[in-house]
Amino acid sequence: MSRINVVKNDTANVEQAALFEAINSKLGVVPNVMRVIANSPSALRAFLGLHAIAEEGELEPKTRERIALGVAEQNACEYCVSAHTAIGRKVGLSSAEIEANRAGGSQDAKAAEAVKFARSVAKNTGEVTTAELMAIREAGFSDAEIIEIITHVALNLFTNMIGKTSRVEIDFPKVQLLGAA
Repeated sequence: MSRINVVKNDTANVEQAALFEAINSKLGVVPNVMRVIANSPSALRAFLGLHAIAEEGELEPKTRERIALGVAEQNACEYCVSAHTAIGRKVGLSSAEIEANRAGGSQDAKAAEAVKFARSVAKNTGEVTTAELMAIREAGFSDAEIIEIITHVALNLFTNMIGKTSRVEIDFPKVQLLGAA
């Protein structure tokens, strides 16, 4: 049971209902984590706005999901691992690729550098080494893409914190954290 209110359709105020309608029209569902964030409509608007802008960037959807999986596993957020496993499958990630992402890598060499860099950004709160920055550039990522990786880390840290703080019910096929079996 969630430790923070999960805003339901029948208890949503006008602003929350409008946000839910927009989310539902895009995703076909309103995930529970967004129902928790909706306790503050301004926080949900901010998240959705940054998320929409981040999707317009140069990083491909598969790489964005790889980052989300790597960061969620590193932060032990079972809700986000479950959500991004489902989303990752929708964008074409194989089960083996999802497992590699969760372990901090990828079957694709360039994507592996993105996941590795993203996890370092998250773990070290942005205090990456010059060698790490050089490695991500040598892998073929532009400065714009590096900023986008950092943006996706920030978005995922936010939802990881919401998921873990609230202990919201997982409304995706549940995936256990690595090492939790």
